[in-house]
Amino acid sequence: MEKKLEILPSLKCFFLPRNNHWLKRIFLVFVFIFFDYLVTLVFCQAPCEEANLYARGFMESLGVPLGLTLFVLVANVPIYMSLSLDSHIVRLPFKMAVVTETFVDAVFGWFVAGLHFSGGTSWFWYAPDLARQCLGMVLYLVIAFLLVKPYKPHYGD
Repeated sequence: MEKKLEILPSLKCFFLPRNNHWLKRIFLVFVFIFFDYLVTLVFCQAPCEEANLYARGFMESLGVPLGLTLFVLVANVPIYMSLSLDSHIVRLPFKMAVVTETFVDAVFGWFVAGLHFSGGTSWFWYAPDLARQCLGMVLYLVIAFLLVKPYKPHYGD
């Protein structure tokens, strides 16, 4: 029974973010992932149309809806768990946290925009990849700074 109690707090770190600030950041990342998922589900008629080779492999083996769903879950659960674990581990002084988290948001914005926003919009918007990625990053950062970033953050909680 005592071992079970030791395991539960450690599992909580993987699945439950420490505070609302981190939950909002995770939610924002997954909005972009869900956008890509839904658009691909709507527009992809055959696995050969999918540009991502791993997603295509899942779709060829299991069919488009089930393969895409399973791929999205398998590929993105580690992102969720990393962000949730990060919320429990990272403790920075206020001034350092503001700079570091802004940098992290910029990196996540570029990553999410390149992988999910650009990929999702490629189904219906014939623009260069760089243009779609830049627009996605700007959109991500605007939403992050308006809705996710607290105006008076408490990095100690």
